[in-house]
Amino acid sequence: MKRFLFFITTKSYGAYINLLCFIAPKKATLLAYSLFSQPRKGKLNATNLPSFLAEAEKETFDKNGQLFQTYLWKGDEKIIFLIHGWESNSARWKKLIPHLVETGHTIIAIDAPAHGLSEGKEFNVFQYAAYIDIVAKKYTPNYIIGHSIGGKTSIYYQATYQNPTIEKMVLLGAPSDFKVIFENYIKLLSLNSRMVALLHQHYWDYFQIKVEHFSAKHFASIITAKGFVIHDVEDKIVLYKEGEKIINHWKAAVLETTKGLGHSLQNKEVYKKIVDFILQ
Repeated sequence: MKRFLFFITTKSYGAYINLLCFIAPKKATLLAYSLFSQPRKGKLNATNLPSFLAEAEKETFDKNGQLFQTYLWKGDEKIIFLIHGWESNSARWKKLIPHLVETGHTIIAIDAPAHGLSEGKEFNVFQYAAYIDIVAKKYTPNYIIGHSIGGKTSIYYQATYQNPTIEKMVLLGAPSDFKVIFENYIKLLSLNSRMVALLHQHYWDYFQIKVEHFSAKHFASIITAKGFVIHDVEDKIVLYKEGEKIINHWKAAVLETTKGLGHSLQNKEVYKKIVDFILQ
């Protein structure tokens, strides 16, 4: 029943947007973009944080008047950044952090735009990467671990900002081609060709990117830091071939294939391999 209601709701939104784009194209574009970029879940309650986040040192940063949250577990001078994915937050690292603590390094988790305790309604890779850069200017990270779109953001960050302190990067279930995500959204709402063209133009006008070119495999090709790409062959959220695209363009990276862990990749063996990779 829930699946049926979701189907009816999404197709109804799509039909409305398709009609609106002929009457008020700008309004239709903003509506279609907002539905695509605004997470429906992933927020945290400051008065009811998971205990491990409540116990961490917390620091709030500012990006153009929008506040975002970080959590710090103090260790030595080496620093690990944790970058979560879409409709998630820093709580997703609960099981990994005890393993990372064993490295002795300092750990910093960042809540994405419109996620966790960070402000805002819209999520995009560009702003998320800008968050990473702001924190990096203070804490100079040596390692970055990113899950899902957080993995793509991490690789976009390093390719764009070229942070010389980054030694190693771990990508967990990260997507490569934005075009795949974009086209899945178009299909979900059954948007017409006029609306699709308007959305393409929106991405060019606001972010100066062409959807088909915004790909992690291109970012990977200019990264010299060592990479560890972990992807599950049964991942139904981000297909395994996305990880292969990245690894095929990242000369300094290796691919770790898992089976049966799905998109979350929450597993003790995975955590151990991440720690081993960092300590190598």
